[in-house]
Amino acid sequence: MDLAATLREELVDSLVEAGVLTDARWAAAFREVPRHVFVPAFFVATPDGWAPVTADHPDFLPLVYRNQVCVTQLDGTDAAWQRAVAEGAVEGVPTSSSSMPTIMAIMLEALDAEGTVLEIGTGTGYNAALLAHVLGDDAVTSIDVDPGVHARAAARLAEAGRRPFCVVGDGEQGHPARAPYSRVLGTCAVSRIPPAWLGQVADGGLIVTTLNRALGAGLVRLEVRGGVGTGRVLPEDGRFMPLRAHRQAWADEALHRALHADGTSRTTPLPARTAVDPASGFEFFAGLALPDVVVGLDPVRLVHPDGSWARHRGARVEEGGPRGLWREAEDAYRRWRSLGRPRRHRFTFTATADDQRFALDGTDLTWPL
Repeated sequence: MDLAATLREELVDSLVEAGVLTDARWAAAFREVPRHVFVPAFFVATPDGWAPVTADHPDFLPLVYRNQVCVTQLDGTDAAWQRAVAEGAVEGVPTSSSSMPTIMAIMLEALDAEGTVLEIGTGTGYNAALLAHVLGDDAVTSIDVDPGVHARAAARLAEAGRRPFCVVGDGEQGHPARAPYSRVLGTCAVSRIPPAWLGQVADGGLIVTTLNRALGAGLVRLEVRGGVGTGRVLPEDGRFMPLRAHRQAWADEALHRALHADGTSRTTPLPARTAVDPASGFEFFAGLALPDVVVGLDPVRLVHPDGSWARHRGARVEEGGPRGLWREAEDAYRRWRSLGRPRRHRFTFTATADDQRFALDGTDLTWPL
């Protein structure tokens, strides 16, 4: 067995042992589809920025077969890669990647794949290859907005012996030409479930995607009937790059301003980690209470499009703008405790073309998205 096959076996064994890969179909696909074909070059995070890795790197295969994201594009173009190859590590915002195998396995199993699948976000093509391995090439349609990303993915799929239907287009609009689909899989995060997805899923079909929420992001699995999607927030946390049309472009500047802005300072009983760490049981509820808030780290900052901001250091918080964002977080924490500290899997989600909202099991409480 060559090194790549050995590393794939080790990766799959770790996913099985972790309990995220239980379906033999997907285990076989992960064992047999070569991830390194789809990520022949990628970035790794270093203290100096994003450094390039190619097949010439001595640890190329071990890095590919880690249970980690492989970032393949920054800032929506290939210019950062060219600079990195010429000059070394660069700065930038990831805009395309091969997702963490754990979250890929969780989503593929939640999809309960059968019939035909529309994948939103071709990316490297690796996930499309896994889908095609299980369902067959003709059953898989994959769409990506970036022509360069699409072309590379199509070439690598062919190299791996797979030919699903790949198309360039706006994933928010789906791909009506091949609808209806039994399943829609969003491998990029969306701020709302696009109406086109609801309209292109056959009755009884499923949508599995992540929501583009800086606080309380995560996976939802919806069954669609009559154009209405109903389902649950999954217990596993999932974070993906947003659909480009859903990126919160205002946030970068607002987070930068919040680094040094002057505001009202006070002590707070709410630790930063409790409010913003996805591992915290409260973080999902914080996202319901603070819609549209974006988070920055080092130090922890909250910003909102209305100009409100909060900056947390140690046991102190500074706030500015028309609202006290951290005070709202403290109020939400008290309410969460009074409700019995519900975790994310206690929440349902309903989506129509006009109204999308969360609800808490056993209550009449709802939160519009």
